[in-house]
Amino acid sequence: MSEQYEYVPHRLLRRRVRDIASGAEGVLMAVVNENVSDTGIERWMELAYIRNSSGREFTTAVANIEPAVQTP
Repeated sequence: MSEQYEYVPHRLLRRRVRDIASGAEGVLMAVVNENVSDTGIERWMELAYIRNSSGREFTTAVANIEPAVQTP
């Protein structure tokens, strides 16, 4: 079996992003290509790790993130 994860570069790292699936916002901390399978068959997915204002991190699919709209 290969590695369980690998870091992936992303243009929005360390920037404020919005998860379009939940509407939650935070800072994109990492993008990881991760084996999300709980069976013997590997299933790889790129996950975005986002830290919200309370300091808690949550994940979402990379396809679900977009730059957050900055308000003055």
